[in-house]
Amino acid sequence: MMKQKEFSIPFSGLKQGKHEFKYKIEKKFFESFEYDEFNGADIDLTVILNKTSTMLELDLRALGVVNVDCDLTSEPFDQKIDAKLELVVKFGDEYNDEDDELLIIPHGEHQVNIAQYVYEMLVLAVPQKRIHPGVVDGTLKSEALDKLAALQPKETKENKEENDPRWDTLKKLLTDK
Repeated sequence: MMKQKEFSIPFSGLKQGKHEFKYKIEKKFFESFEYDEFNGADIDLTVILNKTSTMLELDLRALGVVNVDCDLTSEPFDQKIDAKLELVVKFGDEYNDEDDELLIIPHGEHQVNIAQYVYEMLVLAVPQKRIHPGVVDGTLKSEALDKLAALQPKETKENKEENDPRWDTLKKLLTDK
């Protein structure tokens, strides 16, 4: 993974108070992390840096879409992304990023790189199960959906009404308590 230089925020020359940074995230950002689950990306990232004398507070907000493949039909579609992350940067003796919301950097540092945090926030914002909106509302027509419908078990009237008498006897045991 290469270090994303454009995501290094130099804070040493900034006055105390709030500062805003804007980024445009595309597919090449994810490729730099060797992540190939997205076909494309168009995400606007806004970072609000609140600098105080003892720490930095970063509010990250991402809005946009990533193009992913549907898990059912393999049809590509745009998945909306709306993600937030609050990160506190404190100064200490050595670098420590073990906590998800707290980053400790050495006292001599003059910039903070947020690329890893942005990457994790965006990847986690995409649902685990990706279903095309056309599948949900029934407007998508595809070979995969037709094949799934054809292979679905048929429920017939005979299967519903016909009971095995052995099971009826066993079911009485459950109700005879």
